Amino acid sequence: MRYLVGIFGLLWKLYIAIVFSVLAIILYPFFLLLLMNPKWKKMSFNLFIFWSWLMRFFCLYHVNKISNNGLPDGPYVIVANHSSYLDIFFMYSLIPKHPFVFLGKSEILNYPIIRTYFKNLNIPVYRSDKSKAGQSLLLAERAVQQGWSIAIFPEGGIPDDDNPKMMPFKDGAFKLAKTLEIPVVPITFVNNFFLFSDPTLILGPARPGIADVIIHDVVAKSDVQSMSVVELREHCFEVISNPLEKRYPKLHQNS
Repeated sequence: MRYLVGIFGLLWKLYIAIVFSVLAIILYPFFLLLLMNPKWKKMSFNLFIFWSWLMRFFCLYHVNKISNNGLPDGPYVIVANHSSYLDIFFMYSLIPKHPFVFLGKSEILNYPIIRTYFKNLNIPVYRSDKSKAGQSLLLAERAVQQGWSIAIFPEGGIPDDDNPKMMPFKDGAFKLAKTLEIPVVPITFVNNFFLFSDPTLILGPARPGIADVIIHDVVAKSDVQSMSVVELREHCFEVISNPLEKRYPKLHQNS
């Protein structure tokens, strides 16, 4: 039975890959057109929102968004756990009224079509090159000045083991929030791993279903400034991980 479930998961991943590729090719010329003019950049964000909804529709994913309070006007730093590639696509339709750019690892630029989408709208981080890493921070600062929020996965990638148990957060997102003096929005993707696990896990879980997402209370600018980087990082880690530990008690037992 477990093997059959794994086979279904593999077929579902192949289906998602086909949907993603077809949509990427169809939307590619529209993105190219919009990204030719910097003044049209925010229009390309709306195209990502459209892409996000198309992925959710064709891949049969319903998102159950839990949010106690509405988000204030940006900009701010968005931080979330990262257990699935679905996290990226859901983000756009989760926060459609607040334009943001991703600050993510430069390895994404190795993929030809994705390179165009990522490099021209988002900010690559070259972790092995300190000078380029510094340039990424300058680009993030400029984006905030232009009214964009910054979305970061502080784990630095999808966990290789014990997913959805979170890896320790890196400091970058929290240093950025303090430097730019902007609020932080923590988000928990509760079960995306079980809807679409890392494709390298050949028989890993994947299926249609309901994705539970929690948008937590905003860490206000005054609180960001009153905390140290370590305090802010630990606070956000605890806020984001708490729903996971409640849903999956074994994560807490194994920590």
